[in-house]
Amino acid sequence: MELSSISSQVASLASAQSSAQMSLVLLRKTLELQAANINGLVQSVAPVSVPSNPPNLGNSIDVMA
Repeated sequence: MELSSISSQVASLASAQSSAQMSLVLLRKTLELQAANINGLVQSVAPVSVPSNPPNLGNSIDVMA
């Protein structure tokens, strides 16, 4: 093998590794942004209100017809 072909292969692998690292950084940032958006949506949902029915409502079922 020639020295020039080895150096070009090393440069190619370094470029591929750098590209893969940048892709991972971009993926992590995207996931962080999505998590922040989801947290904002969950917090913006109105809390469930307690029903204002009387306490005895629904405690028994009349099965006689």
